[in-house]
Amino acid sequence: MKKISVSVSYDEEKLSTLRLYLEQKGVLVEDELTKSLDTLYAKNVPAGVREFLCLRSGNAEPPAPKVRKQKAEPRPTAEVTDHD
Repeated sequence: MKKISVSVSYDEEKLSTLRLYLEQKGVLVEDELTKSLDTLYAKNVPAGVREFLCLRSGNAEPPAPKVRKQKAEPRPTAEVTDHD
């Protein structure tokens, strides 16, 4: 797919500080923003539309959907009784 640039206004000092701390981790702000946009896209664009765009762009297989972890239901506790 063709890529475009997105411009966002942000506080200069905050961005410089963020870059400094991310640099210590070997991470780029741009990479983190791309991940955030991908998450926003996956959250808001219906799966069928994402699959269609993926196939239209020439990718043979669409990305596998993320599986949400289900909360385990509490197990019933056994009652202990004395049988004297």
